[in-house]
Amino acid sequence: MKFVDEVSIRVKAGDGGNGCMSFRREKFIENGGPNGGDGGDGGSVFMVADENLNTLVDYRYTRHFEAQRGSNGGSTDCTGKKGDDLILRVPVGTTVIDSATQEVIGDLVKPGEKLMVAQGGWHGLGNTRFKSSTNRAPRQTTPGKPGDQRDLKLEMKVLADVGLLGLPNAGKSTFIRSVSAAKPKVADYPFTTLVPNLGVVSVDRWKSFVIADIPGLIEGASDGAGLGIRFLKHLARTRLLLHLVDLAPLDESNSADAAEVIINELTRFSPSLAERDRWLVLNKTDMLMDDERDERVKEVVERLQWEGPVYVISAISKQGTEQLSRDIMRYLEDRADRLANDPAYAEELADLDQRIEDEARAQLQALDDARALRRSGVKSVHDIGDDDDDDWDDDDEDGPEIIYVRD
Repeated sequence: MKFVDEVSIRVKAGDGGNGCMSFRREKFIENGGPNGGDGGDGGSVFMVADENLNTLVDYRYTRHFEAQRGSNGGSTDCTGKKGDDLILRVPVGTTVIDSATQEVIGDLVKPGEKLMVAQGGWHGLGNTRFKSSTNRAPRQTTPGKPGDQRDLKLEMKVLADVGLLGLPNAGKSTFIRSVSAAKPKVADYPFTTLVPNLGVVSVDRWKSFVIADIPGLIEGASDGAGLGIRFLKHLARTRLLLHLVDLAPLDESNSADAAEVIINELTRFSPSLAERDRWLVLNKTDMLMDDERDERVKEVVERLQWEGPVYVISAISKQGTEQLSRDIMRYLEDRADRLANDPAYAEELADLDQRIEDEARAQLQALDDARALRRSGVKSVHDIGDDDDDDWDDDDEDGPEIIYVRD
C-alpha cells in the first residue's frame, strides 16, 4: 500500500430542502387552508479516526466529497427527508486544517473520535408556517440554506512513543527489527527507508511501547536535500527521541560530524522539537575494537557536549538493545506518573507540544509555498539577488517593480 501522509480535499455539506407551497383540496371541504411541509436538513460531513487505517491513500485520487441534499417538503404537511451525513474515515493521528485560513479545525488522536468539518444546510419552511389569523392563505415559502463548503488539508502523523533520528545507514531499521516484530527493509545503501515504519516493543508481558523509524536525514535536508524534512513531522507527537549514530561508517566519515548534522537539521526544522528529551545511541560497536570504540564514543560525546543518557549498542547483534528497551519503558512510566501528579510539568509539556506543532506546520507550509512559487515561475524576495534587480530595472524602466512576497 502506498504511504500517503498529506492530502488536500474539498468537502461540501448537503443543501437544505426547499419548503413546499400547497393548499388542502378535498371533496366537500372548501378553503382547506395551507398544508405545505418543510424541507429536510442537508447532510453534514464528519471525519472519524479509524485505527484500522494507516495512510491517507483513499484520498489521493478522489478529492471531492459531498453529503446528501435534504429533500423538498411535500403537500399534506409532509416534511422532506433529511440528507444522509457523509462519514470520512481517516487514520488515527490526522490533523484537519482549513486550507484558506490555515486554521486547525481538529486533531483526531483517539480511535473513534468524530469531528464535523462541514455543517449541512438548514431546511426551508413550507407555507403552513406562515398562516395566521390575518393571513389565511399564505403563499410564502423559504428555500433551503446551502451547506458549508471547505477546502481541507489533511496531515497524518504516526502515533509513537519513541522516534528514531539519524543519517541514512545509521542502523535505525536494523534497530527497530532487533527490538520489535517489525520488518522494515534493510540494505547497504542510503535511503533504504522511504516511509516511516512502526514497531511495538514488548518489554514484559504487559508492558510495551511503540517506536517509529523515519527516513534518514542528510545535511541540507531543511532546504529539501535528500528526502527533505517532511517526515520529521512524524516525530512531533513522540515522547522521546533516540539519536542513532554510526560509529563505524563504511565511508570512514567522522561520527561526531554526522551527529552534528542531525542536530543542526533538527534545530532548523523546529527549535522546540530539539528541546524534546533525546538520548544518544551509538550503534555498530561490534565492528570496532574496544580501544577504538571507547575513543570514538568519547569524541562524539565531547564534540556534542552531551550531558544526557548515552547508550553504546550493536543493533544487528542485539548487544545493549534489551537494556535500552527496559530503560525506555521505565522512562515512559515515570513520565506518565509525573504528568498525572504534577500539573506544572503537564502544563510545560503541553506548551512544548503546541510549539512543536506550530513550528512544524509553519516550516512545512513555507516549503509548500516555495514549491508553488517555483512552479509558477515567480521568485521569492529571498531568492532575488542584485543581478536580478538590475535586470528588472532595465526591462521595466518606466513601470513599477513588483516583488511577490508571502506575508
